[in-house]
Amino acid sequence: MPAASIFRLLTSLVIASFLAACSALPGGAPVQREIVSASGEAETSDFAVYAVNRAFLPIVADWPETGDRAHGWISASGGARTQVIAPGDRLSVTVWDSIDDSLITNGEPSALLDSIIVAPDGTIFVPYLGNTRVAGMTLQLAREHLQDEIGMIVPQAQVQLTVEGGRGNSVDLVGGVGAPGRFPMPDRNYTILNLIADGGGVAGGLTNPQVRLIRNGNIYGTSVDRLFAEPNLDTLLHAGDRVIVEEDRRYFLSLGAAGDQSQHVFPRDEVTALDAMSIIGGVQSSRADPGGILVLREYPQSAVRPDNAGPDQQRVVFTIDLTTADGLFSARNFQINPGDLVLVTESPVTRTQTIFSLIGSAFGLVGQTNALASN
Repeated sequence: MPAASIFRLLTSLVIASFLAACSALPGGAPVQREIVSASGEAETSDFAVYAVNRAFLPIVADWPETGDRAHGWISASGGARTQVIAPGDRLSVTVWDSIDDSLITNGEPSALLDSIIVAPDGTIFVPYLGNTRVAGMTLQLAREHLQDEIGMIVPQAQVQLTVEGGRGNSVDLVGGVGAPGRFPMPDRNYTILNLIADGGGVAGGLTNPQVRLIRNGNIYGTSVDRLFAEPNLDTLLHAGDRVIVEEDRRYFLSLGAAGDQSQHVFPRDEVTALDAMSIIGGVQSSRADPGGILVLREYPQSAVRPDNAGPDQQRVVFTIDLTTADGLFSARNFQINPGDLVLVTESPVTRTQTIFSLIGSAFGLVGQTNALASN
């Protein structure tokens, strides 16, 4: 076969191989227009697209939240700085009497009535007195009450009273601290932060630690940082409360030409789009399109509204352009919701460069073929 024919044959094979390679190029991260343009292809599109800019921010701020259900919290209020006796508490009553033939002390200077459990009906049993009610009284009032009751039998007697809180006067600190357990309430001014401090403080290694307060079947929640920053939220504890300190369970995802494609736990209570870009390590400079940052979010059907009070569709794509000043400022004020997907799209130039590299390889091969044919 003549050299020219061999050259034409090899050239045809190279071009055919190149075209096949172009059709089989890996997709990698999508290009922004591949996603955004799909929303306008038909009236039946199942997702809506919104550009994040200054005009749009106040609109989306009023839309319902998505992701994990937010827990409300209870504001702090003043409480009594004394303990109130409750059923289940353990009392120790010491009776002092200077009379040698005292009915209660039996010739001793004092008599100790130890480990008296407050009954479910709020009473305790005292010899020679029978059952007497003390539940609902402060320590001082209960001491005076017993003093009066015993004084009817032993007029000179004086009474001392100590209380050890039982279940009805204690709270449980379940986990997330140095020393979890059950803690008696020293008074009615015992707060969440008091309890965490008594439990050894928040355990290390928890990302954005959250406090969960379980009371009467309801769950209330906030972050430890917020409790520190807003003292009016350091709420009072009630007997029987259970408190859990745990890591923030909320997360968002990052995919595409991002610096890190992963699941990211919320490091603080609020994460903006600009925060998210920092958390995911920015964009891959060799591939990403900084003008094509997409945030994908799914709303409940109940949130869909035609009057700007909610999205037009359940599935929403927010587009963010980090190449403009308005885009940067808007990204700093656009809130990421739990479960959001931050998708960094690929620059169209990247694929063009890939094709050019293939073309360069093809022409290199053709050049080698031409050299062989000329020999």
